[in-house]
Amino acid sequence: MSVFDPECTSREVLEHATGRWGALVLASLADKPLRFAEVRRQVTGIGDRMLSQTLQRLHADGLVSRTEHSAIPPHVTYALTGIGAPIADRICELIDTIYQQLPAIVAHHYACTDTGSSSVAPDADAATAQAAVK
Repeated sequence: MSVFDPECTSREVLEHATGRWGALVLASLADKPLRFAEVRRQVTGIGDRMLSQTLQRLHADGLVSRTEHSAIPPHVTYALTGIGAPIADRICELIDTIYQQLPAIVAHHYACTDTGSSSVAPDADAATAQAAVK
């Protein structure tokens, strides 16, 4: 089967890994395992419930591991698995490519609008944006 076939299992995993929150969660775990609150702080804008659902989906797909620690207070850490690490690497590469192309993307947005308004911030700076991800 092919990812273009709606019955293909890879399509669901692709959606989980590259959807709005899945890609950001995987990228946030690229450097080291994180606790729930640390992931939430890195992925600003995501609510607790959505983060929980996203982590559950990524865990069910085998991309993220969940480790419970019996410390006081008890806590859970999330980390990329051997399956999830290469996917997160590709997502980070995609993010880097987008940041490199951001000036051209912003220019294109302005060129394509009649009023000069754009959904992309005019002060978007690729170097600043790229540093924020690392």
